Amino acid sequence: MGMHLGPIAERVDWLFGHAARHADEYASPEATLARQRYQAQHPTAIAVLKCMDGRINIPVATGTPPGIIQPFRNLGGMFDLGWPHLGEVLAHHVHRQIADGRRVLLLATYHFSRGDPQRGCAGFNYDTAAALAATEALRRQIETVFGLGHRSVYPLICGFETDEDALIVHGEKAGQRLDLSTVTAADHALLPARLAALCPDMPEQMRGDLLPLLTGNLRHIAAVRQSVRTLDTEHREWIICLGRGFDFVHMPNLALIVGPYSPQLADPIGKAAAIIASNMQAGRIPDDGFLLLASSPYEEIGSDKARAEMKARFMAGFAAQVIAERAPAIAGRMISRTAVLDWRTRRLELLAG
Repeated sequence: MGMHLGPIAERVDWLFGHAARHADEYASPEATLARQRYQAQHPTAIAVLKCMDGRINIPVATGTPPGIIQPFRNLGGMFDLGWPHLGEVLAHHVHRQIADGRRVLLLATYHFSRGDPQRGCAGFNYDTAAALAATEALRRQIETVFGLGHRSVYPLICGFETDEDALIVHGEKAGQRLDLSTVTAADHALLPARLAALCPDMPEQMRGDLLPLLTGNLRHIAAVRQSVRTLDTEHREWIICLGRGFDFVHMPNLALIVGPYSPQLADPIGKAAAIIASNMQAGRIPDDGFLLLASSPYEEIGSDKARAEMKARFMAGFAAQVIAERAPAIAGRMISRTAVLDWRTRRLELLAG
């Protein structure tokens, strides 16, 4: 609760302390070896295209070790491979994995709430059918770019029900789906057969690498059902993260993460600011301030890091201008921080000025 309700200065200090602890854990010998062991056992590279909503936390919901699933985030999970930056980043990620001999599973996701439609996806005005249609269009784009055969790159549509964090896996035929919230303990042994029937063209190795995510989600759903979770289903975000490299804030209702992909970047930033304003007005978070954190990752020192610093500073300035124009009521309460992230260690480095 402290991460949502404390004074803004304390919340900001907590966040950067948490980022440091996350980097320490990520780069520890035990965690590094665990990732290497997991990837040796499950070589399929997995990426997820998802909404900026902080509740959509696929690694936690599937019990997958940090650093295994590559996230791409945008408002509502809306993506278009025609966007120049998105197309380049995704293609670079896919080709790097293929060059290493790994297949790539791309999860195109949408989300909704069974308990209350207004807890669904604000990016699609709580219209789940429209969100699903967008993921179907994205799947067709992925097939256009990477092939219809699905032998190397497999686009898989997944729903995410935020009340229980339950995955819904969609099959290749319209209407076919596996809703993990309906799977009983007695059915666990049938999951491999059900997945094979649902996705018969998915390579066998890839199905085997997807199964740990599904069984992990079943364990997570069971844990959620044993807990009191009323507040966790509501928006309580007080951070707007802009850019990439935000694994350390993958916790429910903490941050709205805006990827730098859309040419119309002002739209998701403006909507994120509107959500923050709504959270303050409804009393879900204190109204003493919120954080704008712009970050860009780098892999090498030198020009790669210098360019990341330049990108992060540009995004911070751009976002501040958008928030001032579209959410003037809260713009004066914004605390802005700019950083780069060492992709090798996941260490966040704050920039001065």
